[in-house]
Amino acid sequence: MRILQGFMRILIRGAAVIPKPEAGVIPKADVVIEGRRFAAVAVEEEVQGPFDKIVEGEGKLLIPGLVNAHTHLAMTLFRGLAQDRPLMQWLEEEVWPREKKLTPEVVHWFSLLGLVEMIRSGTTAFADMYFFMEEVAEAAEKAGLRALLSYGIIAPTPEKIELELKKAEAFAREWDGKAEGRIRAALSPHAPYTCGPEVWKRVVALAKELRIPIHTHLSETKEEVERFRAQVGRSPVEWLEELGVFGVHTLAAHGVHLSEKDIEILAAHGVHVAHCPTSNLKLACGIAPVVEMLKGGVNVCLGTDGAGSAGDLNMVEEMRLAALLAKVKTGDPQALPAPEALSLATWRGAAALGWGKDLGTIEPGRRADGVMIKLGQAHFFPDYDLLANLVYAGRGSEVDTVFVDGRFLLLEGELQTLDEEEILGRCRELAKKFR
Repeated sequence: MRILQGFMRILIRGAAVIPKPEAGVIPKADVVIEGRRFAAVAVEEEVQGPFDKIVEGEGKLLIPGLVNAHTHLAMTLFRGLAQDRPLMQWLEEEVWPREKKLTPEVVHWFSLLGLVEMIRSGTTAFADMYFFMEEVAEAAEKAGLRALLSYGIIAPTPEKIELELKKAEAFAREWDGKAEGRIRAALSPHAPYTCGPEVWKRVVALAKELRIPIHTHLSETKEEVERFRAQVGRSPVEWLEELGVFGVHTLAAHGVHLSEKDIEILAAHGVHVAHCPTSNLKLACGIAPVVEMLKGGVNVCLGTDGAGSAGDLNMVEEMRLAALLAKVKTGDPQALPAPEALSLATWRGAAALGWGKDLGTIEPGRRADGVMIKLGQAHFFPDYDLLANLVYAGRGSEVDTVFVDGRFLLLEGELQTLDEEEILGRCRELAKKFR
């Protein structure tokens, strides 16, 4: 591991570049980073030095950093445990009992494990809700990623409300804006079915006071929505609107089972929906109406969910699945074309996390978050359309270099901020207690 300190003037020389999905591919360009921001994307003119670092881009594709808009990092602990179960059975019988045994140490090291995986597959920013979030924040700060973090509030009974809200508020007050602004806080009532109206009302008031977003799960399974309608008389989306939740910047994970009215409500209030294809497939939750949401004006982004349900934290895979599932669901091969799939994983995710004005594209003045992917493999040839190849044939394992705020987290395959062998060793020992 070699840590590059400080901010530098960097030249990425001669790479193929996708500055933003809608613009397509620039076959060859020089990209200049000055400090935390992109300074130039030069196609024909010669870029003048001096530079603190020159990275050769020949045979590589530079894209904006990928944004994982919904995950639970430390659930890497549960990868491979209690597989092939329905969501509620998996949660109630396998996950929640084990989570009672979690410790700060376990959350810290398995968060680091997830960060290694995300860096190596091109993620530069993520939204995470879980427990012992101070440990997640410290891990993210060490790794150098950008993050929207929140304590997961689960308060189905009144007696649990005060303690849960205190934990959530304490974390938000301590960590929002830390790590030179790379870490932001949110408030996360777990879901409408695990938090009553009093929780939601108090979270809305606190979110407005602290000026931070709300991150939650929403309408993930058909059973969940039907049960909620039977008990409350309306959909979870309608219920949250009535409580005033959508008056706050809201990031809602899943959105698999939404009515036309639900989509209209989400669009009217600017709610961001994190589509999690792999997790929803593996748990047989269904296929989210992504095309309908986008047409209706909802900003849709992508997340992996936790590795316990998704298996991995690979955003390149999520792009491919999102594009393919949209085509199957609509019966239209033109649904969610490759550039739009990439937009879900980049600038749309940045907007969902609250960094829409600063991230998601490679343009002068934007924050320098980017990913370089090796192109030499057989499945990237012929290179008629590198963007299409990335979405339909790309693999997270081909990520070569990752940088956030102009700092390298992965450089030519070598981690710069984390010791992978140490992390694997510690996680291997800690996992023995959960077998």
